[in-house]
Amino acid sequence: MEVIVLANIKSAKKRIEVSARNAERNKAIRSGVKTAVKKVYAAIDANDKEAAKAALVNATSVIEKATSKGVYHKNYASRKISRLSLAVNKMN
Repeated sequence: MEVIVLANIKSAKKRIEVSARNAERNKAIRSGVKTAVKKVYAAIDANDKEAAKAALVNATSVIEKATSKGVYHKNYASRKISRLSLAVNKMN
């Protein structure tokens, strides 16, 4: 990835590169979380309780990993997991 650098100081140039690399990593992690959450809701819409439970376990794991890497705040993660669990448990 090419970064256009306006900074003249070596440390500032390095910070720009590090920030860009971290932003790219965070974007990939966020995308993975969104995909996992969509799979849970797709299983709920299909009214497939077993698939929904399996997708929930996977989504919970992905969200927890993202939180441990500092991509999401812990309260955001717990709220997300709680809402997903509630949606799966409400299935008849």
